[in-house]
Amino acid sequence: MMVLITYDVSTEELDGKRRLRKVAKVCQNKGQRVQNSVFECLVDPVQLAELRKKLEEIIDPKKDSLRYYFLGNNWKRRVEHVGAKATYDPEGVLMV
Repeated sequence: MMVLITYDVSTEELDGKRRLRKVAKVCQNKGQRVQNSVFECLVDPVQLAELRKKLEEIIDPKKDSLRYYFLGNNWKRRVEHVGAKATYDPEGVLMV
């Protein structure tokens, strides 16, 4: 299933900057950054549960927020891209 994850981490303090880097790194390990604080993650239910657990252990819920948008398995019909930065196919061939 495709899940769009967005986050807002308060960086007013040094600890917030650390949390921001950690959240970004966890998201990068499971998905593709499509905007500064927005990731598309193609995951199964177990991977999603693990991802949520990791992210929610990092943030400070009094200062930060996470949003999960569940686009499901038919996500391709629900996503349109316009403008700069060419889109990608997360189900396509990965070239390393």
